[in-house]
Amino acid sequence: MNSPLPMRRVVIACGGTGGHLFPGIAVAQVLRARGHQVLLLISEKPVDATAAQDHPELDFAAVPAIGLPSLLSPRALLFVWRFWRTYRTTLKILRNFRPDVVLGMGGFTSLPPALAGRTLGARTFIHESNAIPGKANRLTARFSDVVLLGLADCARHFPGKDSRVVGTPLRASMLAPVDRAAAYAFFGLDPSKMTLLIMGGSQGARGVNRAVQAALPMLDRTTVQFVWLSGRDDETSVRAALTQSGHQAFVAPFHPRLDLAYAIADVCLARSGASSLAELAHFGVATILIPLPTAAEDHQTHNALVFARQEAAIHLPQNDATPETLSSLINGLLTDNTRRQTLASRLQALGVSHAAEQVATVITGNPGPTGPS
Repeated sequence: MNSPLPMRRVVIACGGTGGHLFPGIAVAQVLRARGHQVLLLISEKPVDATAAQDHPELDFAAVPAIGLPSLLSPRALLFVWRFWRTYRTTLKILRNFRPDVVLGMGGFTSLPPALAGRTLGARTFIHESNAIPGKANRLTARFSDVVLLGLADCARHFPGKDSRVVGTPLRASMLAPVDRAAAYAFFGLDPSKMTLLIMGGSQGARGVNRAVQAALPMLDRTTVQFVWLSGRDDETSVRAALTQSGHQAFVAPFHPRLDLAYAIADVCLARSGASSLAELAHFGVATILIPLPTAAEDHQTHNALVFARQEAAIHLPQNDATPETLSSLINGLLTDNTRRQTLASRLQALGVSHAAEQVATVITGNPGPTGPS
């Protein structure tokens, strides 16, 4: 009989954006359930404070957030000062907590903890969810013992590093079974109609919203209904467009129960952030991906292409999302059950539903599967 692994003290740096924060919380929940002691380092942003309030069972500490400006910008000197301040604050927190492991979930909020962890002799890890890493993770990887990957395609960007493909951790709420009938009732929608989910992350996606609004006259209101997460800025215009078109819909700027929306979505239009892709893969939803053109390193396009090349999703550049093209794609998927189900099953096959468990296993001592390098 194998003896249990020893208890570890783990710091997880995961602040700044939902794409880093919620996967970090998911890993923390698994670690805590296994008997490890966990401290989450978050930023001072409101989204981080709200998440901390929603998880009183977890321990959080806020540190000053930093972002890297252009090296030619006058703000570069401010970055150096703020980085040093954040590093010193983080080093003090880590000295008090005495971690065995430091895990960064990405972004520049992970760099000071990785450096501080290395200074104190802790094992250090960085997680990259996207198909192509940003500048922050390329730099933080230099101070990390192991690079954890959401997608195998990303391993080539970390030559010579120990890289492990573990997937992108999902929130615990995404893993619980969903009653579809209850989900339809929750949104006030008709189970006999096809449901189109429109979403663009917590801030919405103006390009996606405008493209779908222009295509509404070409979508049959008697057979198609919407769960439309518009973002706060576009909520009024989306509601007005739906009132004019006569489509049945649930509209909100954002909604925390995305699991209910995924459960009833026949087709989804979304950006291609790593966390959204991991969630869509878990639920197996036929998806049209419209990457954010201005995303750093164009990482959303790279993400979309990973899935499109395997015919697990449809990649539609925003500039190509004309009303005619978009309505043709949507109507084609809604009426072609075989294609829709094939896309959904291929996407689901690429998902890693228990990524948080895999991350927790690797960082606490089990070597786990090694990814390509």
